[in-house]
Amino acid sequence: MGITTQKLVAALDALAAIEPGIAEAITVTGYPDERISQRGYATLLRTIVGQQVSVAAAASVWNKLEAQLGAGCPPEQLLAQDFDALRACGLSRQKQGYARSLAELVLSGALPLDALPDDDEAAIAYLTQVKGIGRWSAEIYLLFAEGRPDIWPAGDLAVQEGVGRLLKLDARPSEKEIRAIAERWRPHRGAAAIFSWHIYAKGFQAI
Repeated sequence: MGITTQKLVAALDALAAIEPGIAEAITVTGYPDERISQRGYATLLRTIVGQQVSVAAAASVWNKLEAQLGAGCPPEQLLAQDFDALRACGLSRQKQGYARSLAELVLSGALPLDALPDDDEAAIAYLTQVKGIGRWSAEIYLLFAEGRPDIWPAGDLAVQEGVGRLLKLDARPSEKEIRAIAERWRPHRGAAAIFSWHIYAKGFQAI
């Protein structure tokens, strides 16, 4: 389960005590809403389905898959389908390869989604075994499905932009720069990422 509202507020209050820009932004935009995803296979499969398509298109494909495979698109049901059946649901050849990779790893026990390593980097390494799941997707899963509090998706452009606005920087900082900046935000970097997305969406600009 992801980071709850209560935990998010507590983490952001702790960050506001050491980072004036965060304190200022909270007074302007308020706290972000919690974002919680279901833990497990179905969430990762939905991540694959949603890549490079609109939210509406991804929802349409997912609904067709569930109609064909059953609720949650069980991995054994997915693997039992042929190419044409999955194509009719809207899955491209590439995404079918990614989905089958995920299903096979889950069924074989090679991807223990109910017992990923406690170390975040080790967990990311496990998740990126899946074709089509890169570092960013793995970080998003760990943040929103597992609620890991110190995940820091530094490669995300909106996070970079948000950090730049919080700190009143002249230009959007690079991934390397925000990794260094956020060291002082441990162990609450997950809340900082969620807040960065929040202020970016709100159009916040520090005065």
